[in-house]
Amino acid sequence: MNMILNTDSYKYSHFAQYPPETAAISAYIESRPGGRHDHVLFFGLQMFLKEYLTRRITAADIDEADELVSAHGLPFNRDGWELLVSRHGGSLPLSIEALPEGSVVPVGTPLVQIRNTDPDFFWLPTFIETALLRAVWYPSTVATVSFHVRRIITEALERSCDDHTDVLPFRLHDFGARGATSLEQAGLGGVAHLVSFMGTDTVSGLVYARKYYAEPMAGFSIPAAEHSTMTAWGEEREAEAYENMIENFGGDGKMVAVVSDSYDLYRAVSEIWGKELRSKVEQMGGTLVVRPDSGDPAVVPIDTVDMLGGIFGYTTNAKGYKVLNPAVRVIQGDGVTPDTIKIILDRLMGRGWSAENIAFGMGAGLLQKVNRDTLRFAMKANARLDTSGNWTGIHKDPKTDPGKASKRYRQAVIMQDGAPVAVPLKELGERANLMQPVWEDGKLLRDWTFAEIRQRAAGEI
Repeated sequence: MNMILNTDSYKYSHFAQYPPETAAISAYIESRPGGRHDHVLFFGLQMFLKEYLTRRITAADIDEADELVSAHGLPFNRDGWELLVSRHGGSLPLSIEALPEGSVVPVGTPLVQIRNTDPDFFWLPTFIETALLRAVWYPSTVATVSFHVRRIITEALERSCDDHTDVLPFRLHDFGARGATSLEQAGLGGVAHLVSFMGTDTVSGLVYARKYYAEPMAGFSIPAAEHSTMTAWGEEREAEAYENMIENFGGDGKMVAVVSDSYDLYRAVSEIWGKELRSKVEQMGGTLVVRPDSGDPAVVPIDTVDMLGGIFGYTTNAKGYKVLNPAVRVIQGDGVTPDTIKIILDRLMGRGWSAENIAFGMGAGLLQKVNRDTLRFAMKANARLDTSGNWTGIHKDPKTDPGKASKRYRQAVIMQDGAPVAVPLKELGERANLMQPVWEDGKLLRDWTFAEIRQRAAGEI
């Protein structure tokens, strides 16, 4: 938690690399065009501000960093850090502005902008690039992936479901905690997913929503079986294992999920659920969610819906699509990605079934199979203030890769023709700037609630 050590090695020599007349450096974060999606859902900065930037630098932090960095073979700016402690009490003299969290904007739109507020600390904004960029790119990328899946599922539900208001929030469930690299990653990614959906098994996501966004309960789950609890009964007692799930967790309006492929999924559906336990399923007054967990994800879950329809019956909705008996549904949690979700839904509807018959659980595809290049996130310096009080625009424009060109001058974001657009701050005029101050000199200036963020992402505010 020593912020002096929360950076890259080469950053330690940068304090001596800027022009001597530098008084401030401005830098911004964006998702550059050319990544997986054309829009980004901005989320997660507030967690970093509350957890990391509220921590003041201490003399002990300086001593620890001095010893490590010097032994590492790099110069250490001890005078600068000691001045920060003596003059600012260890708080970082920084001003950060950002779009409201939950904003969905075209890639290439500045999301965050930072500058120093004390001229002696012109080196500080880019010093924290490593930590700040990481704090933004990961939760924003997960939130964007989840948001994109919501669009895929929404399109399918609008086509095949009479009323998807209560159905949509629980169509994508977060199964990713065990595949994350750490508890913190699971929390950051888990809460990012919950911006668009309300189904999760990642408990740390709930904790982060409560801790950083004042949300008492951001998501929900149901009792569910795993292979160990089913195979512990032995194959010869498979039906007893399923019956135990119904008796313990089924009931009036309740849902219970049972993984059914420990031995033979099709036999389990046709013989156990379809014959031995059929009456119990029909009479329990709740919903059995059958979970296939192996095989071709583009085939097996659709077969399962077909089989359940043949056993338990179905109705046809006003849009002409079949809807399973409310006593049964399916969840697919194996091999799930945004691409496979679309394939499954298209094939399911192609067989005449409404998209409401199936839900999805995504693990590694949601929290782990992303990186900074998924949405081409970058933080770049865009302006320098000199000691005479003049701002000068700075940028990069590599001829070998024009896609890495950065924005020049301090930026603002305005609404133009109904869409957010970046403009140089000096050209803002009387137009409203969507970038808002969120942090200054150790103080949090905006504290977004999770409810506000969800509404904004849904286009409700």
